[in-house]
Amino acid sequence: MISNKEKYTQLIKAESKRLGFLSCGISKAGFLEEDAPRLENWLQNNHQGQMSYMENNFDKRLNPTLLVDDSKSVISLLLNYFPSEEQNKDSYKISKYAYGQDYHFVIKEKLKELLNVIQTEIGEVSGRAFVDSAPVLDKAWAAKSGLGWIGKNSNLITQKVGSFYFIAELIIDLELEYDHAITDHCGTCTACIDSCPTDAIVSPYVVDGSKCISYFTIELKDNLPYEMKGKFDDWIFGCDVCQDVCPWNRFSKPHEEPLFTPNLELLSFTKKDWEEITEDVFKKVFKNSAIKRTKIEGLKRNIDFLK
Repeated sequence: MISNKEKYTQLIKAESKRLGFLSCGISKAGFLEEDAPRLENWLQNNHQGQMSYMENNFDKRLNPTLLVDDSKSVISLLLNYFPSEEQNKDSYKISKYAYGQDYHFVIKEKLKELLNVIQTEIGEVSGRAFVDSAPVLDKAWAAKSGLGWIGKNSNLITQKVGSFYFIAELIIDLELEYDHAITDHCGTCTACIDSCPTDAIVSPYVVDGSKCISYFTIELKDNLPYEMKGKFDDWIFGCDVCQDVCPWNRFSKPHEEPLFTPNLELLSFTKKDWEEITEDVFKKVFKNSAIKRTKIEGLKRNIDFLK
């Protein structure tokens, strides 16, 4: 006879598929023992740069039971964002994840709906949804629940689909059936390490965030460091190099999420268009985009640095 745990787990996985998620894995909520020393070393080496929020809530970051009362399960979900079309070749580059609408809002809506279905079908279940918005080690939880392995570029990688996807979590106070981690399939490949324009991957599986082009173009609020001049490879918002060169990403397939469809104007932008962008064009093209985070001043700073 099928147990309630099994029935609820099947329901959650079926609903996540209906909502358009690529895959769903579930882990028992608890202390991430293996990740504690890794996170501690990373912070001690100042790999967070000016991302001081990474230093906050150390205990909560490693233990969701401190984040969500009575939490029993961490449901990890992947949402594909690999585009069917790429930017104009004569253009400054932005990360593929920013082509469409801001993923925070798109995924939050899906997670709200998933939690609503769980509460409607199962009964009183409490939980919280997370999309990059709180101290949750999303890649660690996704790996723990068998959705992929954390690669040498510190991204989650999945054999059949690569790594161009978002990771989100629903942490709930319901016991479910739990998945298991899979093995690492990076092997002897060092494509990501060899290709990083700023040598941010300081050793296999360790990325110095303070050297990453994504950090410089999005997180850093100060002037860009002169010693990085000439190393940005035309990136002005984020960077996809370590994913573009990863052999597993040859299996990436275009997403089917309408809200991630890029603004056609964005795809056709030339370098000249970027350099002459006005406040009005910025607001129109990036109305609901993650690029709004840098504001037009940040974008112009990044463009000027490349000239």
